[in-house]
Amino acid sequence: MPKIIIKNLNNQEVDIYDVNKSILQQFAEAYIDWMQDCGGKGRCTTCKMIVHQGQEHLSPLTDAEKKFQKLDRLHQGERLACQCSVEGDIIVSTPQKYKLPHINYSDN
Repeated sequence: MPKIIIKNLNNQEVDIYDVNKSILQQFAEAYIDWMQDCGGKGRCTTCKMIVHQGQEHLSPLTDAEKKFQKLDRLHQGERLACQCSVEGDIIVSTPQKYKLPHINYSDN
């Protein structure tokens, strides 16, 4: 079973039971708060995550992600949690800009 490791949440692991759901949906089902302003519709970049390992296990870039890349709001190694799904192990972290104030993030 694939898993997501969230590096700056003390390497918290999220087991993936349904590879057809977005990563944002996976986080919600695992009771992990993750910034998102547009409700997971790919209209903003607040659910951005930094992918440290396993980029090859993510679904292809969506049109929304390509648009944000062209606007220079989504860079190499970054993906929108609402727009991609995962089929293998990945390691991600929350960008500094989108850290939630009520969560204690780790430095690793």
